[in-house]
Amino acid sequence: MRASSRIVSTLLMAFVIAASSPSAGAGATEAPTPDDTAGAHWSWPLAGPRLVLEPYRAPAHEYGAGHRGVDLGASVGAVVSAPADGTVAFRGTVVDRPILTIEHANGLVTTFEPLRSPLVPGDVVVSGEEIGFVDVGGHTSPGALHLGVRRNGDYVNPMLFFGEVPRAVLLPCCLAR
Repeated sequence: MRASSRIVSTLLMAFVIAASSPSAGAGATEAPTPDDTAGAHWSWPLAGPRLVLEPYRAPAHEYGAGHRGVDLGASVGAVVSAPADGTVAFRGTVVDRPILTIEHANGLVTTFEPLRSPLVPGDVVVSGEEIGFVDVGGHTSPGALHLGVRRNGDYVNPMLFFGEVPRAVLLPCCLAR
């Protein structure tokens, strides 16, 4: 067996052992699986075309740069609807931007900003119910609504809940010959 083949075999064996160990991925944030989103196929929060101005970009680590949500195209004053059933957890202003947070089933939490809303913490909302209006403020440009989703405290790509993120298929790559 050539040296390069032995190296590849050794690396492959180490990968298989690491991937099968119980602690593999401990602490890593995993994307929701179809089971996690079962029954939670959310309704789009805005009327009109689905326009994503700024996509979700996962940070390299907990405090790293990234975009922990999506910015959706919407005119100031546009009606925003609840994407799923839940309970309002927070409504207020944070750093000059009006925010509304809703807790949903299965450890899911959505945050909308900038959003002007008459709702108060404890209000129950149902999917498709009006929750407020797009406002101005914060890091989004006028005419954009930021939607963030957390699962058990970790940010995940909101588009997974709208059925719009195709699953990645990894293909084998370039083994040395």
